[in-house]
Amino acid sequence: MNKINGYTEEEAKRLVDYVSTGKKSGKSLSGLFASYAKKTGRAKGSVRNYYYALLRCTGDSRVRSLLQGTELKAGKIIPFSEVETDKILKEILIQKSKGISVRRAVLNLSKGDDKLMLRYQNKYRNVAAKQPERIERLMRECGLKSGADEARARIEEEINGLYDRLAASLKEENKRLTTLLKRITDENSLLRLQIKNLQG
Repeated sequence: MNKINGYTEEEAKRLVDYVSTGKKSGKSLSGLFASYAKKTGRAKGSVRNYYYALLRCTGDSRVRSLLQGTELKAGKIIPFSEVETDKILKEILIQKSKGISVRRAVLNLSKGDDKLMLRYQNKYRNVAAKQPERIERLMRECGLKSGADEARARIEEEINGLYDRLAASLKEENKRLTTLLKRITDENSLLRLQIKNLQG
């Protein structure tokens, strides 16, 4: 059976019909992805990703045939400028520093716009993988500890802990030796006294 990006032609047609009908009745794409995912047992993100991938397959005659008369089309994506990219990444990094996942951060930033959320997520992952130094720079600009800073702080903490344990151990050993020396000194004095008494 022929497949289009992993879906059978029949599955792809069902998704196109479902979204097309839903959009004509005024439903949001996000809501349609969620309800279609529930209906088919697929993940919402998987349905969304497949939908946009399908719309981009304009070179496939089967896809053109499926989309004919539906008015479904992927809008032209205008790339983020460098300034926009830095702003998006800073927002994600600030939220991440508060314990929020990247997925939740991009969802917050996109205000529920699935297409925008996906773009933010892809941009973050792309930069994190290919330009880690950019992420480090942006973290410093936001006053956040970078991965390298955290690793350095952790190592320093471990060294300080080791130093404190050694110092405490040496202090205990010193105390024990001082006590032992005092006891030996006392015993020595006692022996001298006994010898003196024997001689007298």
